[in-house]
Amino acid sequence: MIKDVEYASLLFDFYGKLLPDKQQEVMDYYHEDNLSLSEIAENLNMTRQGIHYILKNAEKTLEEYESKLGLVERYLINIKKVKEAKGTLDNLDLINGEKEKTEIINELKNIFDSFVE
Repeated sequence: MIKDVEYASLLFDFYGKLLPDKQQEVMDYYHEDNLSLSEIAENLNMTRQGIHYILKNAEKTLEEYESKLGLVERYLINIKKVKEAKGTLDNLDLINGEKEKTEIINELKNIFDSFVE
């Protein structure tokens, strides 16, 4: 299973609708409702091992989608860029010289341009 639950949740957010219904249901219980494997098994009238198997296969499938499409990786890169742009923008308030402000504005333009690459 994916070790990082937060990352697995992101994968599910991006690719979950591509999974078969049963895998979607188990992933939803686990990642969205934060239920344990035992609780999910009880809700679905299955064994805990059966739920573990479904969850493991679903996560493997999600990782395969990500390795081919890279949407989560791109999303995380964009989040980092937004934070960088915000930090750069915060610096703009501290600058008095027009030349320095122009440099920061150009840096922001470069950051925003990188979103459409």
